[in-house]
Amino acid sequence: MPSITPAVGESIEGRCTKCRKNTDHVIVTLDEGAPTQVQCTACQRQHQYRPPTKTKKTARRSAVDPREAERREWQSLRADMDDTRAAAYSMAAAYKVRSLIDHPVFGLGLVQRVIGSRKMEVLFEDGRKTMRCK
Repeated sequence: MPSITPAVGESIEGRCTKCRKNTDHVIVTLDEGAPTQVQCTACQRQHQYRPPTKTKKTARRSAVDPREAERREWQSLRADMDDTRAAAYSMAAAYKVRSLIDHPVFGLGLVQRVIGSRKMEVLFEDGRKTMRCK
């Protein structure tokens, strides 16, 4: 059973200023029963004792993956697409919303929106891509 009051040479958990994480330390000096100087067992650096920090809770991700939602949207729109009407993709061409394009790498795509004068957002089977256009 660990002792209630710490002693020099005992192990204690603390925040290492060099490692920048919670690590085990060895107590070097005490002041009125509280550790003042400690030595990190990971990097061997001596520094002032800092109590361990609590881990921050990470934000929960939604149950639906955004890429999965894009794939579902693609599947629902795919039935209405006519492959023969797809134009070969070119950065020098102008496109309108709902135009079909045939990209050499990404395959068949549907223009979702035109962003400014030289960009468009296209929905492919793999997901949305921002592409150049005229």
